[in-house]
Amino acid sequence: MRLLVTLPDVVLVDEPVARVDVDTVAGAWTLLPRHADVATVVVPGLLRFEPVAGGETFVANDHGVLVKVGSDVRVACDRAVVAGALAEATRTLTERFEARREQEVRARAALARLEADLVRRLGALRRTP
Repeated sequence: MRLLVTLPDVVLVDEPVARVDVDTVAGAWTLLPRHADVATVVVPGLLRFEPVAGGETFVANDHGVLVKVGSDVRVACDRAVVAGALAEATRTLTERFEARREQEVRARAALARLEADLVRRLGALRRTP
């Protein structure tokens, strides 16, 4: 099977795999090469795959869509990160969530400054004869 995990702007994973484990709206699924074709919605969580070379790799993903046609498994989602092994997945997710939280704090602060400036300017316009 070939696994293709894509984001809106980049291909995250494109490699041959022996199996794919994924959480969907219909429950947890394991996809193997001879399984039937399927299309489903992926829920946020960890997608696990076993490369043909061996081992296992985890991809932390957001909402998305999975389509299996023949030997191709394609997953498209808005946000995802290859986390590697399970121990690395926890560390990688913690780092990503912390960075995202910091971005949101900065964005809220910038928005508050813009709102305060707008109110100040509107007040100045009202006082002008």
